[in-house]
Amino acid sequence: MRIKHFLKWSASLILLALITWGFIAYWTSTNDCERKTEAPQNPMKAVVYCDYGLSNLKLEEVEVPVPTDDQVLIRVHAASINPYDWHFIEGTPTIMRLSVGLRKPKDIRLGVDFAGTVEAIGKNVTQFQPGDEVFGGKSGAFAEYVCARADRVARKPPNLTFEQAASVNIAGMTALQGVRDKGQVQPGQKILINGASGGVGTFAVQIAKSLGADVTGVCSGKNTEMVQSLGADHVIDYTKEDFTKGDQRYDVILDNVANHSLAECRHVLTEKGRYVMIGGGGANEQGLIGILARPLQAMIMSPFMSQKMGMMMAKSNQKDLNFLGELMQSGKVKPIIDRTYKLSEIRQAIAYLEEGHARGKVVLTME
Repeated sequence: MRIKHFLKWSASLILLALITWGFIAYWTSTNDCERKTEAPQNPMKAVVYCDYGLSNLKLEEVEVPVPTDDQVLIRVHAASINPYDWHFIEGTPTIMRLSVGLRKPKDIRLGVDFAGTVEAIGKNVTQFQPGDEVFGGKSGAFAEYVCARADRVARKPPNLTFEQAASVNIAGMTALQGVRDKGQVQPGQKILINGASGGVGTFAVQIAKSLGADVTGVCSGKNTEMVQSLGADHVIDYTKEDFTKGDQRYDVILDNVANHSLAECRHVLTEKGRYVMIGGGGANEQGLIGILARPLQAMIMSPFMSQKMGMMMAKSNQKDLNFLGELMQSGKVKPIIDRTYKLSEIRQAIAYLEEGHARGKVVLTME
């Protein structure tokens, strides 16, 4: 009886502590917007947001960053938008606010992907010089200047525009690591790419083809011709056909949409097939945990099946940026850009991406 009371009171105290912590964390969460007092001495334009929500995005003057010993200062010519960005803008799924800010975002800067020209280098940087044209990833890329670690930057292939190069970092890296590393695609294997006309999908189709795979792309009817032009051997119009109900079996499924259950996807995998989930769900469909329930489900199912199923997030590194650069320089991979907006049109650009119908990438250019 005493043990039961002890456990009851312990659980109550833990619950009370969690509620108290959450309440304090919520009301004390803040950001630099509330501490800003002086005008920047060396100003540049940058996108900031002091509160969650698309309507809170604004273009402000902030201080031009100064590179550390291992960084390069880059004048940004173009930056691209990813679903990654609107997750932070909307603060969804809600659970992510535990780390990025409960009441309002801790970091008020946005953007990751960029392409531009090196303006200055830190004292330890030897591989780049001012004037070099580069591309890569660094938080705060929706701005006129950004400081990035030299080992997170690569030289821009001369046959690419800045807009094309800016579209590569997250989408290209995710496609490469999803197909080559997580999917372990081999020549002759059959891979299905669900969401083949989007940012990651357009890269994935071309990368899989360059690795010698037999590629099936799933997209809407209006995008079938474009996906075929990227090298897909077969294209399925999801408005007319459900790939999970077909007779074809695939060695790898790269899922950018997550609009079918894991059981349905398993049905069209080979016995030793691999299912790689990249993303899924629109900006208004994230709820508390978004698609995070799917990898948990896959983890529970894994011990009882021969197929490999799971989610992946890309890890940025210079080696893979250079590899993607070589693929683009050789013409095996070409970035696909749907629309281009000015930096001042950031709200319109994000709103368009949130609709979920972009063909390839959405890019921002600096004014």
